[in-house]
Amino acid sequence: MGRAIEAEAVKRGHTILLRVDSEQDWKRGEGLLPEVDIAIEFSLPGMAVCNIRRCFDANIAAVVGTTGWEQDLDTIKKECLDGNKTLFVASNFSPGMNIFFEVNKLLARLMNRFNQFDVKIYELHHKHKLDAPSGTALTLAGQIIDEMDQKKKWVLGTRSSEDELEVFSLREAEAPGTHSINYTSEMEKIEFTHTATNRAVFAIGAVMAAEWLQGKQGFFGMEDFLFDSK
Repeated sequence: MGRAIEAEAVKRGHTILLRVDSEQDWKRGEGLLPEVDIAIEFSLPGMAVCNIRRCFDANIAAVVGTTGWEQDLDTIKKECLDGNKTLFVASNFSPGMNIFFEVNKLLARLMNRFNQFDVKIYELHHKHKLDAPSGTALTLAGQIIDEMDQKKKWVLGTRSSEDELEVFSLREAEAPGTHSINYTSEMEKIEFTHTATNRAVFAIGAVMAAEWLQGKQGFFGMEDFLFDSK
């Protein structure tokens, strides 16, 4: 993802001042930080929070696409707002997936009346992805739980009670990402799926989000970007 983001940023006329993959990179690049307009963070779940806080300390706006650190999101959001920092967080930067999110909410709202259907989420990603379920799957699950009275929480794999939403994760080769929502009854099935055929779509979305974030202050997500009419 880092290479894809760099390629897209350069193609759109931006300059890459610093590439950070380790603590040593942070130290070597310390003198460049005052010149940085924005950071795009796609790292590992265990590194994301530290990287975000380093951006806060340097007053650098950050776009974050790393998932797997959701347990710290409320804390980081509060630090962002209390400190007058700038942060853009998304579980998925694909424009198509964010349209998929909106359809997911609408369908779950409609299906809430029809208890004969059970709903499941299936997601497939490349074998290098460390978190499971994916951040995108968790976003989809949260939307369904918010809209459907019969689902109270998600579980990875087979459920133990009817109020649990099953999420199934598969890691395979270099698959860029597929998410499916399945509603099944004894007599019919509704299924809708989003597949990313090239991971470059996430890089394009992240760079576009970074461009949009210029000059803004606060905590933002893809809905703010997609539905900004200005």
